[in-house]
Amino acid sequence: MKSIFTFAICCLAFTISHAQLLHKKKNFTRQDTLRGSITPEREWWDLSYYHLDIKVEPETKTISGKNTIQYKVLQPYQVMQIDLQPPLELTKVTQNGEELDIKHDGNAHFITLKNTQKIGEVNSVVAYYEGQPREAVRAPWDGGISWKKDKNGNHFIASSCQGLGASVWWPNKDHMYDEVDSMLISVNVPEKLMDISNGRLRKIEQKDDQTKTYHWFVNNPINNYGVNINIGDYANFSEVYEGEKGDLDMNYYVLNYNLDKAKTHFTDAPKMMKAFEHWFGPYPFYEDSFKLVEVPYLGMEHQSSVTYGNQYLKGYLGNDLSGTGWGLKFDFIIIHEAGHEWFANNITNVDIADMWIHESFTAYSESLFLDYYYGKQAASEYVIGTRRSIQNDRPLIGQYNVNNEGSGDMYYKGANMLHTLRTIVNDDEKWRQILRTLNKKFYHQTVTTQQIEHCLAEETGLDLTGFFNQYLRTTKIPVFEYKIENKTLKFRFSNTVEDFKMPLLINIGGEEHWINPTNEWESIKIPSANSSISVNNNFYIKSLQIKS
Repeated sequence: MKSIFTFAICCLAFTISHAQLLHKKKNFTRQDTLRGSITPEREWWDLSYYHLDIKVEPETKTISGKNTIQYKVLQPYQVMQIDLQPPLELTKVTQNGEELDIKHDGNAHFITLKNTQKIGEVNSVVAYYEGQPREAVRAPWDGGISWKKDKNGNHFIASSCQGLGASVWWPNKDHMYDEVDSMLISVNVPEKLMDISNGRLRKIEQKDDQTKTYHWFVNNPINNYGVNINIGDYANFSEVYEGEKGDLDMNYYVLNYNLDKAKTHFTDAPKMMKAFEHWFGPYPFYEDSFKLVEVPYLGMEHQSSVTYGNQYLKGYLGNDLSGTGWGLKFDFIIIHEAGHEWFANNITNVDIADMWIHESFTAYSESLFLDYYYGKQAASEYVIGTRRSIQNDRPLIGQYNVNNEGSGDMYYKGANMLHTLRTIVNDDEKWRQILRTLNKKFYHQTVTTQQIEHCLAEETGLDLTGFFNQYLRTTKIPVFEYKIENKTLKFRFSNTVEDFKMPLLINIGGEEHWINPTNEWESIKIPSANSSISVNNNFYIKSLQIKS
């Protein structure tokens, strides 16, 4: 009884946690629009390069420094929007050494440029800031900086800002549609600590004030919330993985007293890489390496610097979210957060309303990991087991242009939607190639739901309009209604959108048959009026027999 109670509490915590990230906001403000839309002050310039150069002072919980923002002019315009959230202060912005006028409007700051912005030119501004950033109370779901200490009393600090936005701790163009092409991250910390950030370490500078500056260079496009700082008394070990694109450096940074434990437990990381390269194609950031970094919260998908805090346990903090036993075959955080390297970091949603693209595919990747090592049956049992977490409270797609996510069901309802689609395709190698095509076609791109829908329809050769309208845009679960009259099986879908149709695999008297239900009653002959009828469980639908 105790184990059932523990599992129930874990599931509740998982649901509550995601609800905090995926808030059910109904009334939106001007600040929501400034944060969530491509404003005129954003659309005229294209990001090309950041140099984030900061000093982190653990004793005072402050950050100060600057971000050099390089951009290409797309249209002539003189006002630029830079985002930075209070209590941090944007103290000044300069261009070519001259200080510029700033109009502050909550989290958005509008900078009037003095020089005429000519189409095609590459210019830069430098944004200076300082202060105490918002402290994360329950990272990663409420976002900000975690100012903790390890068991030896050393500072243990990390950033997490999905949903809330990277502007909670550094000034940037805080919208998902425009990823910077490359980035240098320079972080000054007390000399007894290390900073681990995205990309590859270029150099470490020893300063005269008993501090060190760590310089990390990101060679690939990166979304803002994927940028991170992780500061602690770290130990490092590494290995070289022979991957699809050659040798891949895999580095692990853990608290020094967890080194031996991590060397054993982190064997899930190369296993993950092997499985996901099989399913999704090459790891998208060979140039920047792969890192797994211990942090004082559960974990997050920071690009090439995936963070880990699952307490060196299998499952989700030692529990199986599917209730099948299969979830204890892997460390949930290593597999799930690393899966985001393909879906979130390689393929990134333009608007956060489409965050299902990140979370549905990545939740489904947990099943695919099991498929690679334990077989299709294990994978199916796992993803079907996760249906227990689905609430059907809101559609998976949120409201556009106001920084609003859809339902937390984007995880496991989304995963089961994709599992249903795989079942419809009915060709595992074709399905694998479809997933690889997505990552190749949208390599290092920001995308919309419509682009993903169109690609999946094109690659499967199916009309998926109603399918996606049903599962993404409503909370309705299709109901397969059927009735038997003499030796005739009559059937249809109900509780569906108008254009819903889907091939369905059913069992009639012990034999499997494909049928094509719509919203209209249809019929087929069956061997006997007493034939048993059941729907293949891999379809995320409900079934209802109507008695005559």
